Amino acid sequence: MSIYQSIQDFIYLAIKNGTIESIDEIYWRNKLLQFLGLNDWQTVNEEGKEQDSLQLMDQLLSFAKKHDLYDSTDEEAMESALMDFITPRPSQINQTFWNKYQDSPDKATQYFYQLAKEVNQVKTRDIARNIAYKHNTKYGPLEITINLSKPEKDPKKIAAAKSAETTNYPACQLCIENEGYYGHANHPARSNHRIIKCELNGEKWGFQYSPYAYYNEHSILLNEIHQPMVINQRAFENLLAFLDKFPHYMIGSNADLPIVGGSILTHDHYQAGRHEFPMAKAGIREEIELKHFPTIQAGIVNWPMSVLRLVSTDRTELIRAATAVLKKWKTYSDVSLGIKAVTDDGILHHTITPIARIRDGKYEMDLVLRDNNTSKEFPDGIFHPHKKLHHIKKENIGLIEVMGLAILPPRLKTELREVEKYLLDEPNQMNKIHLEWANELKENQDFNSDNIEEKVRGAVGDIFLEVLEDAGVFKNDAEGASGFAHFIAFLND
Repeated sequence: MSIYQSIQDFIYLAIKNGTIESIDEIYWRNKLLQFLGLNDWQTVNEEGKEQDSLQLMDQLLSFAKKHDLYDSTDEEAMESALMDFITPRPSQINQTFWNKYQDSPDKATQYFYQLAKEVNQVKTRDIARNIAYKHNTKYGPLEITINLSKPEKDPKKIAAAKSAETTNYPACQLCIENEGYYGHANHPARSNHRIIKCELNGEKWGFQYSPYAYYNEHSILLNEIHQPMVINQRAFENLLAFLDKFPHYMIGSNADLPIVGGSILTHDHYQAGRHEFPMAKAGIREEIELKHFPTIQAGIVNWPMSVLRLVSTDRTELIRAATAVLKKWKTYSDVSLGIKAVTDDGILHHTITPIARIRDGKYEMDLVLRDNNTSKEFPDGIFHPHKKLHHIKKENIGLIEVMGLAILPPRLKTELREVEKYLLDEPNQMNKIHLEWANELKENQDFNSDNIEEKVRGAVGDIFLEVLEDAGVFKNDAEGASGFAHFIAFLND
């Protein structure tokens, strides 16, 4: 296919998406010619031959790179800027979204999500590189992902990032100002990035899809104001207000403290999507009574972490109950279990990771109790993956992991292959950080070429289960059950 046919087909996509109208075709063609370093035109077929936007992107970028219009340091920005040619303006997308919303919230999100994939805002090909599988446990299947979606920077990009001018615009990667931002060495390209503007509880928010999605329709709800995350009554109100607008999605928030929180605590945001996480499928281990909220159905979730599930049709009462649990947890200590709400220096250490959904016509909110204390024995966090697990997972256990989806580092793709070779007594270059674990596996299991991958994946799943158990404040044993019962009694004082 000639470059001119690719350009013409790309223009057809822009018309189909509503980015331009037919009357704009020549104007848009000339803009693309300039972008690709061309100053002439050859007649092509009127009907498009290629309708796959990513295939067209590859063809056009290949031409541009062949003619030295960019190098690897600018590849992401060029890709994003090219796809911006077929991405409608924010005003167009917002108008179409809310028009479709009048029919149903589902139709609105389907439109926006499909468009985000077509214009490569959601990077489907990169996401498809992830290694993903399920691992059965006594709590039900956990979901394991080795995250390979984010491309590793080559040496030229790393060098460019070091020499790039420091700027505070946008203030972070979640700021509303990312929409349409070209990007630079230290900030991702967002030319084709779009945000749906919405209002929750009188505040302005933006709704977008995550470029490197970890689960189906992984979306982010971000405050238009760059301000820190806070878990409080307002947060619970926002979660349920979002569900009122988009009842087919779940939504949750990272905790608002270091160690137990997410990677970005400086910008108020939540994460949503169309995915039933393992924790949502987990049943209730023990029903409990909240004396001050008799209409609330409550229980302890059968989960490796410490989770209270509150259920009600009464939105206001559910928010009141969740707020009461949070306030009580912020002051609760049990030194015998290493649980300490406030240390001698006056620092608060307790918060909650909340997750909300609508099920069977009722609001359902899971409240995961978090504690970010450290100790001499556990300097990285008492309720954090302990050191013996760091060869697999040492990063923060945020919202997504809490719900039973492991996001494991990309290094494991090659490292686990070497572990497999070691277990089969083949020549290998296994990282020494895996030696103790690998020797334990050798002692307790038999490996051969037919079962090696499955068994190693299962062993990684077992470690993720231990990670979640480490993060649980009340362990699932007799001592932990007694401690949880004491906290429930404290709630009912």
